[in-house]
Amino acid sequence: MRDICAPWKKREMSRFFIDKKNIISGEAIIDDRDDIHHIMDVLRLKPGAALEISDSEEWEYSAVLTSVSQKGVRAKILDKNRFAGEPEIKVTLFQGVPKQGKMENIVQKSVELGVHEIVPVFTARTVAARNENFNNKIVRWQKIAGEAAKQCRRGMVPEITEDITFSGMTDIVEDKKFSAVIFPYENEKKRSIKDAIRGIKTKPEKLAVIIGPEGGFSDEEAEALKTAGADAVSLGRTVLRTETAGPAAIAMIMYELEL
Repeated sequence: MRDICAPWKKREMSRFFIDKKNIISGEAIIDDRDDIHHIMDVLRLKPGAALEISDSEEWEYSAVLTSVSQKGVRAKILDKNRFAGEPEIKVTLFQGVPKQGKMENIVQKSVELGVHEIVPVFTARTVAARNENFNNKIVRWQKIAGEAAKQCRRGMVPEITEDITFSGMTDIVEDKKFSAVIFPYENEKKRSIKDAIRGIKTKPEKLAVIIGPEGGFSDEEAEALKTAGADAVSLGRTVLRTETAGPAAIAMIMYELEL
Protein backbone atom coordinates (compact mmCIF):
# COMPACT_ATOMS: atom_id res chain seq x y z
CA MET A 1 0.00 0.00 0.00
CA ARG A 2 1.29 3.47 -0.85
CA ASP A 3 2.45 5.45 2.18
CA ILE A 4 0.22 8.51 2.65
CA CYS A 5 3.18 10.39 4.07
CA ALA A 6 5.26 9.95 0.92
CA PRO A 7 4.96 13.58 -0.30
CA TRP A 8 6.86 14.79 2.77
CA LYS A 9 9.53 12.10 2.87
CA LYS A 10 13.12 12.95 2.04
CA ARG A 11 15.08 10.09 3.53
CA GLU A 12 14.78 7.60 6.34
CA MET A 13 16.09 9.40 9.40
CA SER A 14 14.48 10.42 12.66
CA ARG A 15 12.92 13.87 13.06
CA PHE A 16 12.65 15.77 16.32
CA PHE A 17 10.93 19.03 17.25
CA ILE A 18 12.63 21.48 19.59
CA ASP A 19 12.08 25.02 20.79
CA LYS A 20 13.71 27.72 18.69
CA LYS A 21 15.72 28.86 21.70
CA ASN A 22 17.45 25.47 21.72
CA ILE A 23 19.27 26.33 18.49
CA ILE A 24 22.49 27.93 19.76
CA SER A 25 25.64 28.76 17.80
CA GLY A 26 25.21 26.07 15.17
CA GLU A 27 24.14 23.45 17.68
CA ALA A 28 20.74 21.91 18.46
CA ILE A 29 19.93 20.85 22.01
CA ILE A 30 17.26 18.20 22.59
CA ASP A 31 16.10 18.28 26.22
CA ASP A 32 12.64 16.70 26.07
CA ARG A 33 12.71 13.61 28.29
CA ASP A 34 10.61 11.50 25.91
CA ASP A 35 12.85 12.41 22.96
CA ILE A 36 15.99 11.61 24.94
CA HIS A 37 14.53 8.22 25.88
CA HIS A 38 13.58 7.58 22.25
CA ILE A 39 17.06 8.46 21.00
CA MET A 40 18.93 6.48 23.66
CA ASP A 41 16.75 3.48 24.44
CA VAL A 42 14.54 2.97 21.37
CA LEU A 43 16.62 4.09 18.40
CA ARG A 44 19.95 3.52 20.23
CA LEU A 45 21.55 6.34 18.29
CA LYS A 46 25.20 7.17 18.86
CA PRO A 47 27.34 10.23 18.11
CA GLY A 48 27.71 10.50 14.36
CA ALA A 49 24.10 9.50 13.64
CA ALA A 50 22.14 11.79 11.31
CA LEU A 51 18.99 13.60 12.50
CA GLU A 52 16.35 15.94 11.14
CA ILE A 53 15.37 18.73 13.53
CA SER A 54 12.61 21.33 13.30
CA ASP A 55 12.23 24.50 15.36
CA SER A 56 8.42 24.21 14.88
CA GLU A 57 8.23 27.79 13.59
CA GLU A 58 10.08 28.24 10.31
CA TRP A 59 13.29 26.23 9.91
CA GLU A 60 14.29 22.60 9.63
CA TYR A 61 17.82 21.35 9.98
CA SER A 62 20.03 18.45 8.97
CA ALA A 63 22.24 17.59 11.92
CA VAL A 64 24.60 14.98 13.29
CA LEU A 65 24.69 13.80 16.89
CA THR A 66 27.70 14.95 18.89
CA SER A 67 26.76 13.82 22.42
CA VAL A 68 24.08 11.63 23.95
CA SER A 69 23.28 11.39 27.68
CA GLN A 70 20.33 11.37 30.06
CA LYS A 71 20.95 15.08 30.71
CA GLY A 72 20.43 16.01 27.08
CA VAL A 73 21.27 15.35 23.45
CA ARG A 74 23.39 17.68 21.33
CA ALA A 75 23.69 17.75 17.57
CA LYS A 76 25.82 19.81 15.19
CA ILE A 77 23.78 21.58 12.50
CA LEU A 78 24.99 20.82 8.98
CA ASP A 79 22.28 22.46 6.86
CA LYS A 80 19.29 24.77 7.30
CA ASN A 81 16.21 25.16 5.13
CA ARG A 82 12.74 26.64 5.37
CA PHE A 83 9.92 24.17 5.88
CA ALA A 84 9.36 22.00 2.83
CA GLY A 85 6.56 19.81 4.19
CA GLU A 86 4.07 22.42 5.38
CA PRO A 87 0.99 23.39 3.36
CA GLU A 88 0.67 27.08 2.53
CA ILE A 89 -2.93 27.08 3.68
CA LYS A 90 -3.60 26.75 7.41
CA VAL A 91 -6.63 24.53 8.02
CA THR A 92 -8.26 24.49 11.45
CA LEU A 93 -10.47 21.50 12.20
CA PHE A 94 -13.27 22.15 14.68
CA GLN A 95 -14.16 18.59 15.66
CA GLY A 96 -17.30 17.66 17.55
CA VAL A 97 -15.96 15.43 20.31
CA PRO A 98 -16.73 11.77 19.48
CA LYS A 99 -17.09 8.94 21.94
CA GLN A 100 -14.57 6.21 22.77
CA GLY A 101 -11.20 6.36 21.00
CA LYS A 102 -12.27 7.87 17.68
CA MET A 103 -10.55 11.19 18.30
CA GLU A 104 -7.13 9.53 18.26
CA ASN A 105 -7.66 8.37 14.69
CA ILE A 106 -9.03 11.78 13.69
CA VAL A 107 -5.96 13.52 15.08
CA GLN A 108 -3.50 11.12 13.47
CA LYS A 109 -5.00 11.22 9.98
CA SER A 110 -5.70 14.96 10.03
CA VAL A 111 -2.08 15.70 10.97
CA GLU A 112 -0.84 13.41 8.20
CA LEU A 113 -3.04 15.27 5.72
CA GLY A 114 -1.74 18.70 6.71
CA VAL A 115 -4.11 20.18 9.32
CA HIS A 116 -2.71 23.20 11.18
CA GLU A 117 -4.83 23.06 14.34
CA ILE A 118 -7.54 20.89 15.89
CA VAL A 119 -10.16 22.29 18.26
CA PRO A 120 -12.36 19.83 20.23
CA VAL A 121 -15.95 21.12 20.38
CA PHE A 122 -18.83 20.10 22.64
CA THR A 123 -22.12 20.27 20.76
CA ALA A 124 -25.73 19.37 21.53
CA ARG A 125 -25.24 15.76 20.42
CA THR A 126 -21.83 15.16 21.98
CA VAL A 127 -21.93 12.00 24.09
CA ALA A 128 -18.49 12.29 25.72
CA ALA A 129 -18.37 13.88 29.16
CA ARG A 130 -16.74 17.27 29.63
CA ASN A 131 -15.07 16.82 33.00
CA GLU A 132 -11.77 17.34 34.80
CA ASN A 133 -10.30 14.22 33.15
CA PHE A 134 -10.83 15.66 29.67
CA ASN A 135 -7.57 17.60 29.87
CA ASN A 136 -5.73 14.27 30.10
CA LYS A 137 -7.28 13.31 26.76
CA ILE A 138 -6.03 16.54 25.17
CA VAL A 139 -2.51 15.76 26.40
CA ARG A 140 -2.81 12.29 24.87
CA TRP A 141 -4.09 13.69 21.55
CA GLN A 142 -1.24 16.21 21.47
CA LYS A 143 1.26 13.38 21.85
CA ILE A 144 -0.40 11.51 18.95
CA ALA A 145 -0.18 14.70 16.86
CA GLY A 146 3.53 14.88 17.60
CA GLU A 147 4.13 11.27 16.60
CA ALA A 148 2.20 11.73 13.35
CA ALA A 149 4.09 14.96 12.56
CA LYS A 150 7.43 13.20 13.03
CA GLN A 151 6.40 10.28 10.83
CA CYS A 152 5.29 12.55 8.00
CA ARG A 153 8.21 14.98 8.22
CA ARG A 154 5.98 17.91 9.08
CA GLY A 155 7.68 21.21 9.84
CA MET A 156 5.56 21.79 12.94
CA VAL A 157 3.34 19.88 15.32
CA PRO A 158 -0.31 20.93 14.95
CA GLU A 159 -1.80 22.10 18.22
CA ILE A 160 -4.71 20.34 19.89
CA THR A 161 -6.30 23.28 21.68
CA GLU A 162 -8.42 23.39 24.78
CA ASP A 163 -12.00 22.30 24.20
CA ILE A 164 -14.70 24.88 23.55
CA THR A 165 -18.49 24.98 23.48
CA PHE A 166 -20.58 25.23 20.33
CA SER A 167 -21.43 28.87 21.11
CA GLY A 168 -17.73 29.59 21.64
CA MET A 169 -17.05 28.18 18.18
CA THR A 170 -19.74 30.31 16.51
CA ASP A 171 -18.22 33.38 18.17
CA ILE A 172 -14.89 32.54 16.55
CA VAL A 173 -16.56 32.05 13.16
CA GLU A 174 -18.35 35.40 13.45
CA ASP A 175 -15.04 37.14 14.22
CA LYS A 176 -14.00 36.44 10.61
CA LYS A 177 -10.72 34.87 11.68
CA PHE A 178 -10.85 32.62 8.62
CA SER A 179 -11.00 33.36 4.91
CA ALA A 180 -13.62 30.63 4.56
CA VAL A 181 -15.52 28.31 6.91
CA ILE A 182 -16.98 25.02 5.68
CA PHE A 183 -19.19 22.60 7.54
CA PRO A 184 -20.23 19.30 5.97
CA TYR A 185 -23.94 18.79 6.65
CA GLU A 186 -25.90 15.67 5.75
CA ASN A 187 -29.02 17.70 4.90
CA GLU A 188 -27.17 19.81 2.33
CA LYS A 189 -27.90 18.19 -1.04
CA LYS A 190 -27.06 20.85 -3.62
CA ARG A 191 -23.78 22.55 -2.70
CA SER A 192 -20.69 20.33 -2.74
CA ILE A 193 -17.41 21.02 -0.98
CA LYS A 194 -15.88 21.35 -4.47
CA ASP A 195 -18.34 24.15 -5.27
CA ALA A 196 -17.45 25.92 -2.03
CA ILE A 197 -13.68 25.63 -2.49
CA ARG A 198 -13.70 26.63 -6.16
CA GLY A 199 -15.96 29.54 -5.31
CA ILE A 200 -13.24 31.14 -3.18
CA LYS A 201 -11.90 33.99 -5.32
CA THR A 202 -8.36 34.10 -3.92
CA LYS A 203 -6.39 31.33 -2.25
CA PRO A 204 -7.18 31.61 1.47
CA GLU A 205 -4.46 31.74 4.12
CA LYS A 206 -6.70 30.30 6.81
CA LEU A 207 -9.67 28.00 6.35
CA ALA A 208 -11.87 26.24 8.91
CA VAL A 209 -13.67 22.91 8.69
CA ILE A 210 -16.40 22.15 11.21
CA ILE A 211 -17.40 18.52 11.86
CA GLY A 212 -20.21 17.37 14.11
CA PRO A 213 -20.02 14.41 16.50
CA GLU A 214 -21.96 11.17 16.07
CA GLY A 215 -25.46 12.20 15.08
CA GLY A 216 -24.22 15.37 13.39
CA PHE A 217 -25.52 18.85 14.10
CA SER A 218 -28.99 19.63 15.34
CA ASP A 219 -31.18 21.76 13.06
CA GLU A 220 -30.71 24.67 15.43
CA GLU A 221 -26.92 24.32 15.34
CA ALA A 222 -26.86 24.12 11.55
CA GLU A 223 -28.87 27.35 11.32
CA ALA A 224 -26.60 29.01 13.89
CA LEU A 225 -23.54 28.09 11.83
CA LYS A 226 -25.09 29.47 8.65
CA THR A 227 -26.02 32.68 10.45
CA ALA A 228 -22.43 32.97 11.72
CA GLY A 229 -21.16 32.78 8.14
CA ALA A 230 -20.25 29.11 7.73
CA ASP A 231 -20.89 27.44 4.38
CA ALA A 232 -22.91 24.20 4.51
CA VAL A 233 -21.61 21.62 2.02
CA SER A 234 -21.99 18.00 1.01
CA LEU A 235 -19.04 15.59 0.95
CA GLY A 236 -20.77 13.28 -1.49
CA ARG A 237 -23.71 10.94 -1.82
CA THR A 238 -22.88 8.88 1.25
CA VAL A 239 -23.04 10.06 4.86
CA LEU A 240 -19.60 9.74 6.43
CA ARG A 241 -18.82 8.86 10.03
CA THR A 242 -17.49 11.68 12.18
CA GLU A 243 -14.04 10.06 12.27
CA THR A 244 -13.99 9.96 8.46
CA ALA A 245 -15.56 13.30 7.59
CA GLY A 246 -12.80 15.58 8.92
CA PRO A 247 -9.86 13.84 7.22
CA ALA A 248 -11.92 13.47 4.02
CA ALA A 249 -12.70 17.20 3.94
CA ILE A 250 -9.07 18.11 4.64
CA ALA A 251 -7.89 15.83 1.83
CA MET A 252 -10.33 17.45 -0.59
CA ILE A 253 -9.21 20.94 0.43
CA MET A 254 -5.54 20.07 0.05
CA TYR A 255 -6.20 18.57 -3.37
CA GLU A 256 -7.95 21.68 -4.62
CA LEU A 257 -5.75 24.34 -3.00
CA GLU A 258 -2.31 22.76 -2.55
CA LEU A 259 -1.57 20.12 -5.16
